[in-house]
Amino acid sequence: MIGVGVYTTSGFTLAALGSSERVVAAWIVGGIIAICGAIGYSSLASRFTESGGEYLFLSKTLHPIAGMMAGWVSLLAGFTGAIAVAALGLEAYLKPLIHADSLPAGSIAIFSVVVVAVLHTIGVRSAARIQDLFVIVKLILIGGFLLYAVSQIASWAGGTALAQTNAPDAPRGFLEFANQLVWISFSYAGFNAAIYMASEIKSPARNVPRAMIYGTVLVTLIYVALNIIFVYAPAGSTITNSDDVSQIAATAATAVGGPQFATVVRIIICLSLFTSVSAMVMSGPRVYAKMADDRFLPRWFQFKNQTPIFAIWFQAIIASIAISFSTLQELLGYLGLTLSLCSALTVSMVFRLRKNGDSIRLPLFGIPAAIYVLSTLFLAVLYGINDPKPAIASAITLAVGLVLYPLFRNRICDQTSTDSKLQTDAMQQGTDNIPEL
Repeated sequence: MIGVGVYTTSGFTLAALGSSERVVAAWIVGGIIAICGAIGYSSLASRFTESGGEYLFLSKTLHPIAGMMAGWVSLLAGFTGAIAVAALGLEAYLKPLIHADSLPAGSIAIFSVVVVAVLHTIGVRSAARIQDLFVIVKLILIGGFLLYAVSQIASWAGGTALAQTNAPDAPRGFLEFANQLVWISFSYAGFNAAIYMASEIKSPARNVPRAMIYGTVLVTLIYVALNIIFVYAPAGSTITNSDDVSQIAATAATAVGGPQFATVVRIIICLSLFTSVSAMVMSGPRVYAKMADDRFLPRWFQFKNQTPIFAIWFQAIIASIAISFSTLQELLGYLGLTLSLCSALTVSMVFRLRKNGDSIRLPLFGIPAAIYVLSTLFLAVLYGINDPKPAIASAITLAVGLVLYPLFRNRICDQTSTDSKLQTDAMQQGTDNIPEL
């Protein structure tokens, strides 16, 4: 979960909302919504213990076309789009470290995607071990950053209230708050990552829900603590500088400990974002494999005990294309909206199952699941009113999934008919070979 969003979003959020208090409040609200979503997903994860994520849940509970659309969203946004935005964030923080301002935009991001694809092509098991090591180091370093920043609290600027000319009025401020929550929701979007490899986890009905809920609570605390430092340590004018607005963590580190400390923080963030890219490259092929098993994707995406080379490189190519034609800010809005809508539809299935007489459990009487679904839909409507472009892009993504479904459905029906005919012929051949008595 701890990836590009938390290190890049709050600079834009402060510029939009006008005060440090509102930024921190937005991260707290976003965390509460994410925790409610994790509780909602836990009901489905304890009921369906296979890998496949939203594609599996919606195919089993609503309709294969809903699963197809969720898989399509995962293909374009959930993994490839998220890989692109993490790689762009990595580039933003790495360029000043290696003095590579003269390199073309997106070149470092694309290179990082290729490096990760090569690592996972060499071997998933070894790449997973490297991933585990990096995540442990990342958490230790983030903890060290938090402790050091708190020890230097006397040097903090003490919060920011931008000039009234920059602060939005009440109605506009409400829309902006909702708009920023959609961006922030992308930072929390990884709370459901364990469902994509549920069948590979020991006791998935118990451990997958625990991983999601406990992990989301922990990350919420880390996010709120980080953002308190990000928006209270430096001066607001420094944070919202157009050249550095996407690098708020480095700006805060400079205010806390000077340029040398900022360099250390940049290294931590680059490591963090590299592991985010690696995690998504590792998780994505499992969803594609499940879709290929159900004949919604070509059989090239299938894999059992071997490395999913085709899926890894297909994903890397699509992510590189997204990097070439999009900006970090554009991707944050599109991904936050698209993924949250898909997640809200998935969580709403717990109520459909209960209505149909399924004995699925609903923690806290289903209130957290209802909060997640209603708040996500409400924020999506407000975001669409405030900025229709990402909403249009999300609608196009879903529409393409709808267009593709009939094609794959016909393919599945044709293949099923062929399989049935082959089975009938084999049975007939077996009968013909029985000797007469």
